[in-house]
Amino acid sequence: MIDLSGSQAATAAREQEVVGQAPRIPPVDREANAEAVIAPTGRLREAIVGKDAPPMTLDQIPEIMFTMCRWPELWERYMAVSIHLQGPQGRLEPRDRQLAILRTAWLLQAPFEWGEHVKTSKRVGITGEEVERVITGSSAPGWSAHDAAILRAAEELRERVMVSDETWSELGQKLDDGQCVELLILIGQFTTTAYFQNSLRLQLEPGSEGLSAR
Repeated sequence: MIDLSGSQAATAAREQEVVGQAPRIPPVDREANAEAVIAPTGRLREAIVGKDAPPMTLDQIPEIMFTMCRWPELWERYMAVSIHLQGPQGRLEPRDRQLAILRTAWLLQAPFEWGEHVKTSKRVGITGEEVERVITGSSAPGWSAHDAAILRAAEELRERVMVSDETWSELGQKLDDGQCVELLILIGQFTTTAYFQNSLRLQLEPGSEGLSAR
């Protein structure tokens, strides 16, 4: 069983397990593969950060792009879903989206995903105190009924592989059917992302605090 307590010992043990060894599949050479990586990275960054985000230098592009570009057709299609969900076409409010991603990342103890999305969450107004509460989950005091339902959806999908009637009804107070479906797909997308990031032992980006991020 994964220890979800968030204690220093549990965090250190999990990060040693996931990112404490070399990646299972090494990234390709940056210079030799720049052309294949710069454009898709720009599209993903624009969706997440916005059109005004400055372009990244080759050294700043995350290592994941230089690993997954080995399979360009699969990776392009996978990224297309992420770009849709996190970009202007996505219909969930940024707060809802990030709460769902954070709870999913914590339940899966995904150092890369958690560390990066704590930073993204701060950009959309989620506070450090709220990030702490995400660790406890939907039962933590202080959440609105809607926020708790977003978190509970991630928990129920992890535990029961379906959303309960109670949670679905609460989500429906603010979300339409299409947004509820988008929430399910979002949680599934970031579950899959955690699966391959953890299993490939993708290393944390410079400055990322991994599971210690708050």
